Amino acid sequence: METQDLDLERSELELDAEPMFINVGPAHPAMHGTVRCQMELSGEVIERVDVQVGYLHRGFEKMCERGTWSQVFPYVDRCNYVSPMLNNVAFAQACEKMLGIEVPPRCAYYRIALGELARISDHLTCDGAMAMELGAFTPFLWMIKGREMVWDILEEETGARLTHSFGRIGGMASPPTDGFKETTRAALTQILSIIEESERLLFGNRIFLDRLQGIGKISQEDAISLGWTGPCLRACGVPYDVRKSHPYGRYDEVEFDVPVGSEGDCFDRFVVRLEEIKQSARIIEQVLRLLPDSGPINVDDPRVVLPPKQEVYNTIEGTIRHFKVIMEGLKIPAGEVYSYSEGGNGELGFYLVSDGSGTPYRVRIRPPCFLVTSGLERVITGAMVSDVVPCFGSLNMIGGECDR
Repeated sequence: METQDLDLERSELELDAEPMFINVGPAHPAMHGTVRCQMELSGEVIERVDVQVGYLHRGFEKMCERGTWSQVFPYVDRCNYVSPMLNNVAFAQACEKMLGIEVPPRCAYYRIALGELARISDHLTCDGAMAMELGAFTPFLWMIKGREMVWDILEEETGARLTHSFGRIGGMASPPTDGFKETTRAALTQILSIIEESERLLFGNRIFLDRLQGIGKISQEDAISLGWTGPCLRACGVPYDVRKSHPYGRYDEVEFDVPVGSEGDCFDRFVVRLEEIKQSARIIEQVLRLLPDSGPINVDDPRVVLPPKQEVYNTIEGTIRHFKVIMEGLKIPAGEVYSYSEGGNGELGFYLVSDGSGTPYRVRIRPPCFLVTSGLERVITGAMVSDVVPCFGSLNMIGGECDR
């Protein structure tokens, strides 16, 4: 009888138990200061979660509509501040599509090389942070060391370490430096060595594997319905990559594979990014062989391209031309365009509307991170509280893209 009474008391206690509500973020370090998750827990299991994005208020798209076309570049830099060069190139390509111009081959190859370096920087940051948040601090230091090598190259080329504002409508701000090829090849060799060493350290660690394998799984159907692209979609087994499916620039001239996963879990998202680093290095090696050592870096159109600084400083014609392009803005024909490319986290699209003046009438961006982060609720519902950190880290949320 005593045993039966004890069982009855336990069942009554279980029936009377209430869910616990907790906040994770926006102040939690794993939420990057810009996302808040209101969770309803049953023990350690997340029953329901409300993911709130919008703690970074900037009005990026409206700011772009207040300046000239050329003055948009500093803003797009700050959309994804981990791989800003890809945003520079994407916006320039959208404007060039409206103008109906094509950049010289030297510029196209240069853009690919710088863009793939930026992609490597993005993936090293994401995977390094994921490892660190799970307690693996050593590979984080290794990967950040690799990222610093990339940033050294970008600083040498652009003059700025992080937000470059180096893209130009119709070309780039300046041609490659004399040592660009040699420096890049040397850095890639070291970065690939870092990746190999990190894989040996992490993929043999039982704790690391248990925290990622089978965690945060999502199906192909759900990922597609959420509008996912990039590494997160490819981790589900969908081989969609804008560079392959809809080649732009000179990507149709280089060979590379599209890494895909099979489970769609945190581990696949981690590994896909590592494999994409290797493919980016492969692309850069080919592009460096194709990149001419001389030739124009910008289109030959004074209505579009800024004059050389020497002309601006020493001739009245150069000063006037520079003034008109910067202050009055390019006269892009009236119309609208949607241009998209493969950003660090997926399909990065720009929808632009021109009224024929020197100022954009409308600027809208399709940021890959916003759509990926919108799927966090589906990824962590039913998971443990401890799984939130690797799940959120594997999505690689960039605050600048989510609240623009």
